[in-house]
Parts: sequence; C-alpha cells; structure tokens
Amino acid sequence: MDLNRVIKLLEDTDKDDLEEKQLKSVKKLVQYYQNGFPLGDLAQIFKILNLCAGKIVNQPHFIEPAYNIIKLCGLPFLKKKVSDEITYAEDTANSIALLGDLMKVPSSELRIQICKCIVDFYHAEPPKKHITGYQQASSTYKIQMAEVGGLAKTMVQSLALFENQLVEKLWVLKALQHLSTSEVNCTFMMKAQAARGICAHLSDPDPSGQLLFRSSEILWNLLEKSSKEEIIQQLSNLECLLALKEVFKHLFMRGFSHYDRQLRNDILVITTIIAQNPEAPMIECGFTRELILFATFNEVKSQNPLVKGLKLSNSYENFELKKLLFNIIVILCKDLPTVQLLTDGKVVLALLTYVKKPEKHKIIEWSAAQYEELQLHAIATLSSVAPLLIEEYMVCQGNARILSFLEWCETEDSFFSHGNSFHGTGGRGNKFAHMRYTLRLLRAMVYLEDETVNKDLCEKEAIQQLIGIFKNTINKINDKEEAIILEIQSDILLILSGLCENSTSRKEIFGTEGVDIILHVMKIDPKKFQSGLGYNVLLFSTLDSIWCCILACYSSEDYFLEKEGIFLLLDLLALNQKKFCNLILAIMVEFCDNPKTTAHVNAWRGKKSQTAASLLIKLWRKEERELGVKRDKHGVIIDTKKPLFTSFQEEQKIIALPANCPTVAILDVAENIRAKIYAVLDKLDFENLPGLSTEDFITLCIIHRYLDFKIGEIWNEICEEIKLEKLKPVATDKYILEAITTASENVGKMVASLQREMTESQARQDVQNEQKAYAKVSHNYH
Repeated sequence: MDLNRVIKLLEDTDKDDLEEKQLKSVKKLVQYYQNGFPLGDLAQIFKILNLCAGKIVNQPHFIEPAYNIIKLCGLPFLKKKVSDEITYAEDTANSIALLGDLMKVPSSELRIQICKCIVDFYHAEPPKKHITGYQQASSTYKIQMAEVGGLAKTMVQSLALFENQLVEKLWVLKALQHLSTSEVNCTFMMKAQAARGICAHLSDPDPSGQLLFRSSEILWNLLEKSSKEEIIQQLSNLECLLALKEVFKHLFMRGFSHYDRQLRNDILVITTIIAQNPEAPMIECGFTRELILFATFNEVKSQNPLVKGLKLSNSYENFELKKLLFNIIVILCKDLPTVQLLTDGKVVLALLTYVKKPEKHKIIEWSAAQYEELQLHAIATLSSVAPLLIEEYMVCQGNARILSFLEWCETEDSFFSHGNSFHGTGGRGNKFAHMRYTLRLLRAMVYLEDETVNKDLCEKEAIQQLIGIFKNTINKINDKEEAIILEIQSDILLILSGLCENSTSRKEIFGTEGVDIILHVMKIDPKKFQSGLGYNVLLFSTLDSIWCCILACYSSEDYFLEKEGIFLLLDLLALNQKKFCNLILAIMVEFCDNPKTTAHVNAWRGKKSQTAASLLIKLWRKEERELGVKRDKHGVIIDTKKPLFTSFQEEQKIIALPANCPTVAILDVAENIRAKIYAVLDKLDFENLPGLSTEDFITLCIIHRYLDFKIGEIWNEICEEIKLEKLKPVATDKYILEAITTASENVGKMVASLQREMTESQARQDVQNEQKAYAKVSHNYH
C-alpha cells in the first residue's frame, strides 16, 4: 500500500471529483489493513486519519473512513521484528496521543468509537487471521504507549466538551476508568484537574447510574495511584462537596439495592478522606450537619424530615455505613467549629447509649457480633468527642454510665464476646476489649484536668473501683490475654494518677490498697521489661502513680517505706535502664524529704553488696562518659575552668539570648541525671555515705561541688555574652566578675588537687598492700 500517495491525495485540493477519489483510497486502506496496523506504517496512517478528521466539518462523508480507521486501532498492532516495539515507540506514542485530540471533532459517532478503541487497549482481541511475516505486538504495548503519549490528560480535557451530552460523557468516563488503573496516567489526570472536574458533576442526571459508578471508581484510583494530598486539595471545594452531599443523601434515603448501598459507602469513604483536610468547607456546604444527623438518628429520635420514618436494615452494607459514620465523626470533631454541631446533634447522648450491658431479651436490629463491634466503636469515638463536650457529657451522666459499665465488665455472667473487629482484638470470650476502650475513654476525660469531672468521679468512688479492677486483673494474666491486660492495668494507673495529683484527700483514699498494687508491679521479674508486651509502659505508669498518688501523703509514704518500696526503687535503678533512671531519681529526690527515707536508702544492698551511694556515683560516671565530660583515667578533673562541660556544650557557641531564655548551662541541668544524683546524695549527707571505694570518693568530690561548678558555668556564660554584645562593665562590676570567675576556677583547682591526693594515697596504699602480701609469701616460703 502506497501510503504517501494517499496522503498526497488527501492534501490535494485543486482537482475536480476529488472527494470521491479520496474516500475510495481511504476505503481501500481500511480494507488492506483489516487485520491490524503494522508499527512501521502507524505514523503515516495516523496522518491520514488526522487529514480525514480535518475534513469532517465541511465534508461529513469523511466520518465513516475516520471511524473505520479508529475501529482498526482497537486491534493489536503488528510487528515484523522483535525490535519494532522499541524502534517505533515514539511514533506509536504520538499516534495514540492523537486519539485524545480527535475528541474535539464534532461527531458523536467518532468520539464514541475513540473511547471504544481506548477500552479495547485493555481487552485486546487476536487478529482475524495470521499475516505472513508479522506477529502481534505484546498485549500491554498500547497501554504503555498511551502512558508515554499522555492520552489520559487529553481525555480529561475533552470532558469539558460534553457537559450536556450524557452518552459521550459516559463513554469518556469508561475510557478514563480503564486509563486510571495506571499510576502514570493518574498523574497526568491529576495535573489536568480530573478529580475536581469529575466530582463536580457527580450529581448530574443519569438514569443509567453509570456516571456515578464510573466517576467514583476514577476518584478511588486517583486517590490510590497519584498524589493523595493533591487530589484532596482538588476535591476540597464547595462545588465538589455539594455534589458529594447530594449524591450521598440520595443514596442514603432512596438507595435500597445492594449496589446502591455499596456505592453510598464508597462515597462516604471518599468524603472521609476529604474531611481530613481542615480547609475543606464541610460545615459551609451543610454536609457536616447532615452526616451527624445520619450518624445519630437511630439512637436519638429526630423530627428532621430527612430521617423521619427512615430505618436501616441490618444488612452488611448498613453495618459498615454505621462504622464509617462513627469514623467520620472522629475526623470532623478535630475542626473546632464542628463542636456546636455535635452539641446540636446530641452526639454524646447517642454514643453513650452504647455504654451499657447488652440486653438479652430485647430485639435489636443488629446481630450480637455486629452490636458488639458497634458498641466498641462507639466507645472509641466517645474518647475523641466527649472531651470536647464536657457539659453535655456531665448532663448525660457520663461518669455514672462509664463506672456502671466497668462494673458489668467485671461480672462473671454468660456474655460471650466475639472479638471479631479491630476494636475487639484480644477480647474473644471475655470483656477485656470493652474494659480497654472504656478505660481509654475515662483516661481521656480525667486528663482534661476538669475539676467538675474529676470531683464527680471521686464522689462516685471511682478510685476504689479502679483499684478493685486492677487487683482482679492480676490473677487473670495469661499468655493469650497478657498484652491487653497490661494495657488495662497501665490505663488504670494513669487514671488514678490524674485523679490523685494535687489532692491530698484523694491520695488518702488511694491509701494502702493503692500502694499495694504499685508494689506488686515493682516486684515483676525485670526480664519481662524486655519482652515488648507492654511491661515497660506499665512500669512508667507505676512510677507516675508513685509521683502523683503517694508522694506528699505522709501515711502512704510511710506505708511505702514500710513495705520496702525504696528497696524496690533502687533495685529498678540498679538495672541501669536509661529510660527509667530520670524518673526514678526524681522520685528518690522527693522521697528523701521524708526523714525515714535515709535509713532505708543506706540499708539497701545490691549485687556484690553494692550500696545506694556507690550505685548513684557509678551512674554519675556512666552519664559523664556518655556526655563526653573530660576526665583522666582516674576520674580526676582535667579542665578546672569548665569541670562539668559536656562535649555538646563544647561544640555549642555561646550566643546572646533574652533574659527569659534558658542557656545551654541551664538546659544541661534538665537534660541529664547529674543534678538529681547531686540532690539525692546531698539529702543523704555527703559525709556519711557507706560502702565507697577510692574511685567513688574521687567522683564524690566533683558531685559534692556540683552546685558551685554549675554557678561558675553560668557566670562564665554571662561574661561571654557581655563580650559578644560589646558591653563594658563599670569598674566595680568588672572587678566582681573577675573575682567570681577566679573563685570558681580556684574551686576546680582545689577539687582536682584533692582528687590527686586521693589517687596518690591509694597508689601508696596499694604498694604497701603489695609489700605486705610479698612479705607473707616470703615468710611462708622460709
């Protein structure tokens, strides 16, 4: 086939009866290539197609040949050599991209055929008969070339041409549905603002229902296969959200088929993703108010005409819908203006209806397993919503409901938990899942530090009830439920900490029973802290409880000491777990204010009869090694001007800071445990510490002077800042500054000198001991 001749004929405009010849030559071309186009001829064939398309406006007879050429494009392309796919890749990509441009041709028949052709890329049929010397190109070749040519972008742009032409629009959406299965195409579509253009027309009239189905699937693919953030941004506008709202409302109220309910849930998931963007106008378009209404109308009767007389069946899709509505409430409540709508919609009351034991003989719309899952989901949702609506929570007797539900969680009745859902994990055959989420809700409320809530809880004897629950869980720990029980115990201790902190009367209620549960945790085998099952979290919660529930209550402190609590604290400190050291030392500092503590600390013995003072000094040395403090091999001060300086402080240049900003020297106090070790040893009395070696005494010299050294550091910083700011102190100030810095350095020199004396004394003692040992050996030999 001489394709150049056909092209020349189509380009010619001067001869008579030309149209008939042109149509005849194109018809002959279609007949010749009825089994598919070779890759080598593709560029010329598409040039012919383009010329035919250009004549359609003035010469409608060219629609048919153009239609037939496009139809043949749906067949697999043919190649002579294996390398043809690579050789003609650019021509093929440009040719396929031309299909998108041809959508501008004002012919409905041609446009639909282009879309059919694109769909055929994904459902290729074999050629009618084998042609000698040719073989079929790979099945994915056209799809790859469509990606390279950017066909998806031009197809999205063509959508704007068919706003009032439903048939063509549906075909374009079908083509885009296939194209959107590729990440490359989705990126092109995203750049062409496909999400916004498609979503804005979701609610357009369509008796077939295809528009909504295909559009929602394209949106799903765009969210999954391109930049999710960009797609959310495109959908976060009034036009798109109004369309989504109308579609969802229609499907919610009038969608009765299985297909309608599935589509409704898909629309809600897309809405949930958009709602995560705080800039999305969910409230402005009225969608938030309607979602809250749909989420609560079953639990709180409403006279709103949208839901009046409406009832959900217990189908699986409606069950999923209920969970999705709970989920979107959690997301919506992160936007503070939503709080008033949550109040108007009585969301707290609706969710609290689930905080009760299941009623055996009452007919409910959900199965037992479904109701359990919804119940757990509702309690989890309350943990996010109730803290924002304290007044509504208190009006609905939230505390009383929670404590009553916790009481049921402890009872041994015939209830069987299914534990099927994410929220039910670890709760099969027991009530641990219910207890876990109820305690999370209670913890969220207590940590608001709202006195009305906390006082009401204490008046309802929540502290005693929680201690009782903790005691009951101790005997229920087994390998299967270990993780969930540890979480429950941790939450109980955190709630008790929140209730008792800053209230001596509540600490007294916590009393000896509370101290007993804390001592129980502290006696756990230390090896379990490395098991990764929540023992670390439990220990942190326990230490927090000591701080909040025992300290500053003398009766509890004395009972803790009496039961050897300080011994247990020091045992934990001796484990040398860095994550616990800071908190344990802080507790030790506070406990040392009790005059009875010193005797307990001094009486403690660790491995190899190690004393508490020796342990603390050892921790100091370890901390200084990690901080990179300069010491010689015996632990003696090297730099007497900066005896406490860490490697980080050495690297940091001193900069002028406002008076209310802490400097590096001040921050150092809080960022490591040296200050706490100094405080504990200071309260134990530096002069009477038992069980110390010479090395310990050398380190103790530094610890004893920690406060002096730290004050010297701060004065040095002041001097450096004055120099940086180029200030000149008056003579008196200058003299005082010099005197202070000199005095600080002299303290460093004095301590270093004392340390060297100790080192030398120890060396002499070692020589004497060696000589005595040698004399004894010599005497025995003689």
